[in-house]
Amino acid sequence: MNTATFFHAGCPVCVSAEQQFVDALDTGRYRVEVVHLGERKERIAEAERLGVKSVPALVIDGQPFHINFGAALADLK
Repeated sequence: MNTATFFHAGCPVCVSAEQQFVDALDTGRYRVEVVHLGERKERIAEAERLGVKSVPALVIDGQPFHINFGAALADLK
C-alpha cells in the first residue's frame, strides 16, 4: 500500500483541508498519515526534505501538493 502524508499546523485552513482530503484519500489505495507539525516539530526537517514549503500540504508518492496557505514551514520552527 502506498503512503500519503498530510502535514499541517492545526490552523483552521489546515483542519478544513484535513477533513476534505484525508477522508477522500484514505480509500485503501493509500494509507494516510496526519502529522501536526505544531505538536511534532521533530518532523519539520522531514517535511522540508520532501519539498513542503507551507502547510497544509499533502505528500503523495514523494510529490508535495500545497493546499491553500495556512503557514510557511519556516514559521513553525
